[in-house]
Amino acid sequence: MAETPDTETPDTETPDTEAPELTEFRVKATKWCDANFERRSVDINEFKRRFAISSISKEDEHAQVERAQAGQKLIFEAGFAGIVVPVEYGGQGLSGQHQRVFSKIASRYVIDTGIFSVSIGMVLPTLLAHGTEEQKLRLIPPMLRGDDIWCQLFSEPGAGSDLAGLTTKAELDGETWRINGQKVWNSFAHVANWGILLARTDWDVPKHRGISVFMVEMGSKGVEVRPLRQITGVAHFNETFLTDVDVPANNLLGDLNGGWGVTQTTLMAERSLIGGGMGLGFKDFVTLAKDYDRTDDLNIRQELAQTYTRFEILRWLGERSRAAMRAGKIMGAESSVTKLAISEHVAKNGDLALAIEGAAGMLAGDDASDFGFWQQQFLSQWAIRIGGGTEQVQRNILGERVLGLPPEARPDKTEPFRLVPKN
Repeated sequence: MAETPDTETPDTETPDTEAPELTEFRVKATKWCDANFERRSVDINEFKRRFAISSISKEDEHAQVERAQAGQKLIFEAGFAGIVVPVEYGGQGLSGQHQRVFSKIASRYVIDTGIFSVSIGMVLPTLLAHGTEEQKLRLIPPMLRGDDIWCQLFSEPGAGSDLAGLTTKAELDGETWRINGQKVWNSFAHVANWGILLARTDWDVPKHRGISVFMVEMGSKGVEVRPLRQITGVAHFNETFLTDVDVPANNLLGDLNGGWGVTQTTLMAERSLIGGGMGLGFKDFVTLAKDYDRTDDLNIRQELAQTYTRFEILRWLGERSRAAMRAGKIMGAESSVTKLAISEHVAKNGDLALAIEGAAGMLAGDDASDFGFWQQQFLSQWAIRIGGGTEQVQRNILGERVLGLPPEARPDKTEPFRLVPKN
């Protein structure tokens, strides 16, 4: 889970109404967190200071990774990792209710394991849905233990938002796949030791039908990762070059040329992950308005009212998604609706914060209020809005797959990919 301050979202099930086994689990989890982690301060300043960082040394980043791995190992050994994952794969085999209880409790403590968000939030559900028994037994336990850090190798410079237009190629040579291509916007790739990768394995069928998913060891010969410095000053994303990278045949995930279906599982998990954590609550914006004496400004008051409404809508969208998961339903439209809502939310929140600060919004770093936290919030919005699919992509998904609107004219969807014009 990413380290964020506890928001105002209340528990949907209280200890008075929950089953006895959940109450017992809640007590156990609380006692364990108290004994092993520092309680998160109500003061949000420390969170703001960390978020406002515009650069980090390799030494500090390495130490951060080590702390995250140590924390994840503690969680695993105590029996709180992979709560809903079957026991045979290193999990606990418990219910989604147990997971929600632990997540809520853990959010009140300084537990910085966000580096595993791709591993546990995206790759894990994909492995559970599409992996072979051998792959699950081999890869899930070290993931839950914190030994392995995963990254996602999907996007490409020449494909843009059309992920199915990827041109990274994989060719079978005996029992080994040889992969060549370039990926971009790869979170944690510079510290990951595994990557889940999309490659084209058949160029003579329409583009969605010739894609396969591979699990690549990032230490393999021919893998080169170059960090990309963002507008915030932090190099969180990377571009990854693959030159004659050999991948064992048993690292194919899902069916050969059936990777688009596997991809949808990962993308839905990614959208839910992006939409699942707010980091800030409505009260933080009210406090900012009070600090700048803007609470009597009619325009600011109206924007604050709309902000409160968005927070509530997102809270209820989260409830709907959790209800679907409790019922055993596969996430579909809920993830795109939530992703679209969170994208618009962070965009408007960034605008509101700088509008409240006025001319002071042009300051940065230590010259700005809250260590430049609000400026970083504004600048970082595009990572959230682009990652997992832009607003336009989500609207297309909802329009075509939910509302049944006529799709765009796309002849490249039916032609052999080899004949489709490429960048």
